[in-house]
Amino acid sequence: MQGVGIADPSGGVALVAGGTRGAGRGIAVALGEAGVSVFYDLAKVAVTRLAFSQAHDLRPYGGTAVALTPGWLRSEMMLDAFGVTEATWREATRIQPHFCSSESPAFVGRAVTALAADPDVGRWSGQSLSSGQLAGVYGFTDVDGTRPDCAVHRRGAGPGPSGR
Repeated sequence: MQGVGIADPSGGVALVAGGTRGAGRGIAVALGEAGVSVFYDLAKVAVTRLAFSQAHDLRPYGGTAVALTPGWLRSEMMLDAFGVTEATWREATRIQPHFCSSESPAFVGRAVTALAADPDVGRWSGQSLSSGQLAGVYGFTDVDGTRPDCAVHRRGAGPGPSGR
C-alpha cells in the first residue's frame, strides 16, 4: 500500500503504510506521554507495550513499530489555558517559564515524517522515542526554527527560552 494514513489522530495513533519504499515496508507510530497520574501512566505505558508487541509481529514482514511521545505539546487546549495563540505562545513563559521548551503539533509530525523517510527505520523498532530525541538525530526543527526537547530541559541541561 502506498501513502500515508492517520487512524484516529485524536487517540494518538499515526500509521504510515508503504511510503515510497514499496510494498511490505511500513511503520506504525503510537503517540503518548507519561507522568501525569498513575491511571494516565497506565494508559500510556500500554502504548509503549503496544509498539513493542507490534514490532515483534511486524518484524517478519519488514515492518517497524515505535511509541512516540511529544514533549510539552502546544495543543489548542494548552494555548487556551495560557490565554495565548500559536503566534503569541512565548507570552505564556511569563506565567510558566518552562513553557519555553514546548513544541507545536507540527514538531511531532516532523518526527513521524523523519521516521517514515529513514531507510534504516527498523533500528528503532520496539522502542519508545520522543520528538526532541529524534530532532537531535534527524536534524529537523519546529515551525519557528527551534529544536525543543522538554525531557532535556526538565533535567536542567536543555534549551533556554529561545528553545535552541
